Amino acid sequence: MIRVTVVYEAQLLRTALEELLRSSGMHVVSSLPRWPHGPAAERSETDVYVADAECLPPSLVPATACLPSSGAGAAGRSVLLALVPGQRPGVLRRAHAAGAAGFVDKDSPKCRLVEAVHRLARGERFIDDTLALGFLQATEMPLTRRELSVLSLAANGAPISEIAATLFLSKGTVRNYMASVIRKVGARNRVDAIRIAQGAGWT
Repeated sequence: MIRVTVVYEAQLLRTALEELLRSSGMHVVSSLPRWPHGPAAERSETDVYVADAECLPPSLVPATACLPSSGAGAAGRSVLLALVPGQRPGVLRRAHAAGAAGFVDKDSPKCRLVEAVHRLARGERFIDDTLALGFLQATEMPLTRRELSVLSLAANGAPISEIAATLFLSKGTVRNYMASVIRKVGARNRVDAIRIAQGAGWT
C-alpha cells in the first residue's frame, strides 16, 4: 500500500484530497497545512508527498532535502508530487526548485492525480501534459534569486532599511535591486512589480 502525506493549506481541499487518495487504495499517514520540517519530516513514513506547490517554502535548498530515506523514490527516499496551477509559471518553477518528481495541474481530472502517485511510488517521474507551456514560461522568469529575495521582502511590507538588514546589504544596493526588478518585469513602480510577480507566482 502506498503511504501518502497530503500538504494543503485549505482544510476543505485537503480533506477532499485525503478522501480521494483513500478511496483509491492509498494510506494517508499524515495531513498537514504546510510543508514539514525538522522532527515532523524526520519521523514521517511516507512514500509520496502530495503537496500544493504554493505551500512549498521559497528556499534555495530543495524542500525534498529534509525528507527521510524511507520512501519509494530514488534510493528509497520519499518523493514529492506537486499540485500546480497551470497559469502561474512561477509556482511551477518553485516546485521544480523544491525537487518535485511529479507535477499535476490543479485543473486535471482526479484520475491523473491517482496515476501520478502510482508512477512516483514506482520510482518514475510524472509531468502532466497540460503543463508543457507552463514549463516553457517558467524558464523565462527574468529575476535573479537575489532580486526575488528583495522583492519577496518588499511584498511583505518591509521597508528598504529592513530589507537591507535582513539580506546584509546596503540600502543603496537594495534600491538598485528594486530598480532592476521594476525594469525587468516592465512595471511602473515597486507596487506594480509586486503585483506582476505575485500574479505569475514568482513570490
